[in-house]
Amino acid sequence: MDLSKIKTLIDFVGRSNITELTVTEKDVTVRIFRTSQGQEAAAEPQQKAGSTTSLGNDAGTDTPSRHEKTYAVKAPVFGVLHRTPAPGELPFVTIGDEVEEGRTLFIIEAMKVFNTIAAPRSGRITHLTEIDDGEVETGDLLAEIA
Repeated sequence: MDLSKIKTLIDFVGRSNITELTVTEKDVTVRIFRTSQGQEAAAEPQQKAGSTTSLGNDAGTDTPSRHEKTYAVKAPVFGVLHRTPAPGELPFVTIGDEVEEGRTLFIIEAMKVFNTIAAPRSGRITHLTEIDDGEVETGDLLAEIA
């Protein structure tokens, strides 16, 4: 799906009373949603297995948390959170690790699709969820990056 189609869909959702729209074209699904009254619509790509989801600047995912310069990494989808690449291996990251933007932090398994969750920005991991191989809900706090 090309960027102009996505922008058109975002504009449509922004002008209408629709709060959520999901469109699939070939192997790409885009979910466009409005999080609350008065906010602009945001797009969230749903990618196939083995792809990387970078939690960018859409509403609610890359926002300052309790510390002004700390950014929250939240679960973009419901599923089973994996902190390691495979059972018995070391976790992708630990508290105190310095990470570069795009580095893999977690994998969320949803309906047999493995979504790689990447760091939205460079920084130091200051908080990690205790959940491993357990379910997370959309919007759950997974990590904080300072």
